[in-house]
Amino acid sequence: MSVRELVVLGTASQVPTRHRNHNGYLLRWDGTGVLFDPGEGTQRQMLRAGVAAHDIDRICVTHFHGDHSLGLAGVIQRINLDRVPHPVTAHYPASGQHFFERLRYATAYRETVALTEAPVTGDGVLARTRAYTLEAHRLSHPVESYGYRLVEPDGRRMLPALLAEHGIAGADVGRLQREGSLNGVTLDDVSETRGGQRFAFVMDTRMCPGVRTLAEGCDLLVIESTFLDEDERLATEHGHLTAGQAGRAAHEAGVRHLVLTHFSQRYTDPDEFERQARAAGFDGELTVAADLVRVPLPKRSG
Repeated sequence: MSVRELVVLGTASQVPTRHRNHNGYLLRWDGTGVLFDPGEGTQRQMLRAGVAAHDIDRICVTHFHGDHSLGLAGVIQRINLDRVPHPVTAHYPASGQHFFERLRYATAYRETVALTEAPVTGDGVLARTRAYTLEAHRLSHPVESYGYRLVEPDGRRMLPALLAEHGIAGADVGRLQREGSLNGVTLDDVSETRGGQRFAFVMDTRMCPGVRTLAEGCDLLVIESTFLDEDERLATEHGHLTAGQAGRAAHEAGVRHLVLTHFSQRYTDPDEFERQARAAGFDGELTVAADLVRVPLPKRSG
């Protein structure tokens, strides 16, 4: 059975707190796993969340600030220690190549796994698989930063009433799906397009075109909301979003499920982030992320 869910490993910004680890997020997408922004302590959080090194097929780093990347050294070494049986690909801003190399080889260890370095050099498609297309888009932060987006290919939804009307049943349904037509009946006659699911990961950034592009039409959007709206000046100054800005962006983009994360330690009431995102117009599903929670992708509509 396919599983599509976000496993939240850490939700703090800048420094960990007693209740929030540095960043870390694993997206389970059917039989593959994408690890985003492994901050310090990610390896231990994986253990607590029941996530194994074998679950990781891809690592995506938005930028090289410590709370988003200091866990790379431990995660990469764990991948090798556990002899993960499949190749792993790492994406990160090309301008941070020297940081990636320092983290990858922070200490001595035995390399046993093929780790492919695939630095991001600009907006566009990074990879195409049968399960998804992975894209990156530039964000606005004091250091080069990219957000990531997974888009599932569109599929077809067979319509039982139209199949019956054309006398197609049993094994003939599968044959029609494989061949595209059967006895003069085409797929278009008995089915409709089923839009693929979309997921986006947006970390440290001011509001910018990249945020809107990444969020557009997403089933699940994970987005930073470091500050509350009363501190919007600080957010802009340091290259971050407020809860209201995140909520407004999600509303305008038609997001179905919004996950707010990356919270400043200055705030003590997490519910205020949801209140401000709602006040900005977002009325879909909303999760104020906490460490070790799991967030399933919404079921397809229709």
